[in-house]
Amino acid sequence: MTSLLLTNISSLVTNDPAHGGLLGELHDAALVIDGTKVGWVGSRRDAPAADGALDLGGRAVIPGFVDSHSHLVFAGDRAEEFAARMTGTPYSAGGIRTTVAATREATDEHLTANVSRLVTEMRRQGTTTVEIKSGYGLTVADEARALEIAGQFTDETTYLGAHVVPAEYADDPAGYVELVTGPMLDAAAKHAKWIDVFVERGAFDADQGRTILQAGIARGLQPRVHANQLGEGPGVQLACEVGAASADHCTYLTDADIDALASAGVVAGLLPAIEFSTRSPYPNARRLLDAGVTVALATDCNPGSGYSSSMPFCIAVAVRDMHMTPAEALWSATAGGAASLRRPDRGHLTPGTQADLSVLDAPSHLHLSYRPAVPLITQTFIAGRPV
Repeated sequence: MTSLLLTNISSLVTNDPAHGGLLGELHDAALVIDGTKVGWVGSRRDAPAADGALDLGGRAVIPGFVDSHSHLVFAGDRAEEFAARMTGTPYSAGGIRTTVAATREATDEHLTANVSRLVTEMRRQGTTTVEIKSGYGLTVADEARALEIAGQFTDETTYLGAHVVPAEYADDPAGYVELVTGPMLDAAAKHAKWIDVFVERGAFDADQGRTILQAGIARGLQPRVHANQLGEGPGVQLACEVGAASADHCTYLTDADIDALASAGVVAGLLPAIEFSTRSPYPNARRLLDAGVTVALATDCNPGSGYSSSMPFCIAVAVRDMHMTPAEALWSATAGGAASLRRPDRGHLTPGTQADLSVLDAPSHLHLSYRPAVPLITQTFIAGRPV
């Protein structure tokens, strides 16, 4: 095992409150990577010796982004649907079925290559941990293979057989719920850590969602919920009822929803690339933060409602249009995402955590929102190794 000293860091974001402030930011800093872990952080003048050293030339270092919500196992695209939205056609959940048809027809090799391409995009933009959902197969075999493919790229795999009711079950949604909680769950459970359900008009109601989540929990899967994206509804309350790690989207919330999130400790996953792409209202992040709710930012990268793989883009939009401070947005894209995935070893740069970090071609993390759409990530380390 070898160690590497990263030195001459203008600004080091640790997300460790022991260093003060939300971000635990250190200036004129250094960090030691010890094997796959962070071994030491502190002032450059106090840095210990290491087997090697890398002078970062006054650049900033941040924890790697933790993208806690994505849909990467798919085929085809829906660029024409996006163009139609830009001319006034509203987004609805029904477009998912277009991707389902293309994904079912695709080979394993094609799907794997597409996930690889998107994960590579993410890594170039500083993402070191990504959650990947199934949900574009909606048959027993296709959901199982989607999760097997996702598992080649991440440990954070989510079974989303309850994405929408596929066309062949349009007249028998109860039968589809039985499939999702029965043979499909049997095939998927060994490949998944999480179970998710889209609780929304055009998808699943609260009773169906509860049945699906409880079946997954009984098989050892941890719950997540797509909630309150297209309007006020029962998704957030259901997430709190079942002890979900996160309720994602949270675009339309009542005061009772916010109180429930705060009381239950459920993370609110905000996905600003979706509102950007659908011209929907942005979630009120300020309202959530002021109520003490933990917020995560994620891309929700998918071919329909928002085809961005960029966490820096999400940060910039969150600061500009969701009234988050630059510090809050960065924390939510790192430590917040880690909280959403219940991964205390990620999203922080403190001794003992996994050495996942990014180097910015800038003196401060502020440039992520100050210079939107500029490729500022110059180097990314995952488990102590450059990628």
